[in-house]
Amino acid sequence: MVNINGNLLEDHKAVLAIDNRGYAYGDALFETIRVNSGSILFWEDHYFRLMASMRILRMQIPMSFTPEFLEKEIIDLVTANGLTNSSVRIKLMVNRVSGGLYTPTSNDIEYTILVSKLESSFYTIPDQKYEVTLFKDHYVNKDILSTLKSTNKLVNVVGGIFAKENGFDNCLLINSDKMIIEALNGNLFLVKGNTIKTPPIVDGCLKGILRTQLIRILEKLPEYQIEEASISPFELQKADELFITNVITGILPITKFRKKEYTSKTSKRLLGILNTRIRLGD
Repeated sequence: MVNINGNLLEDHKAVLAIDNRGYAYGDALFETIRVNSGSILFWEDHYFRLMASMRILRMQIPMSFTPEFLEKEIIDLVTANGLTNSSVRIKLMVNRVSGGLYTPTSNDIEYTILVSKLESSFYTIPDQKYEVTLFKDHYVNKDILSTLKSTNKLVNVVGGIFAKENGFDNCLLINSDKMIIEALNGNLFLVKGNTIKTPPIVDGCLKGILRTQLIRILEKLPEYQIEEASISPFELQKADELFITNVITGILPITKFRKKEYTSKTSKRLLGILNTRIRLGD
């Protein structure tokens, strides 16, 4: 079952118009959300990121789009799919209604919610090699649109194809200043000694939900110093650890970049703290 504008439909009956603006122009936003046993993780942060993004794109936010309304829509869909006791991935998409060419005739919106089952109830770190490379064919602009979770993701798509064709697990993206900003599917953190760095939003990286959670955690751990600062490609090979974060996989350690191999001690510790907070409902 899927939810299209509040209507629950069987997958094979769910259709979008050919002139849907998300399809025709990438005029759409999405939130990727994790739900564990009927509990939406980090819901407040997801909701306010979506609202802020809609305002930036001049979308008309319906009066009904309250946190309570969208939360109920998500949980009702999870229940309708018989996944109340499972961990699931939710994709909530918002697009401007059809009409117009580049310039829309209306700023009103439509929404779609999809659900798929996940294997694990909590975040885990797989015991496997994970090698990345730099993607230098295209750069990400340093502007506010790059920080939004929009459907304009061609750099990520082409980067994913590049990684697959060349035997890598992921690529790191670079902005127009040649600074590292993120991986294809999540934010990047660099560990050197007791300092942990992550690129700042002004460099063009996605304002990730789990990025926000980890920064809050690290600010309360006196043994670490968290910095939101630009990361040059040269710093990667001097780091002790590199890891990627997103709300679906949690924390994913990078094990190799070029000839440098990394440990995952800090990654594993932070993942334990994160899982504990989730269990306690923090």
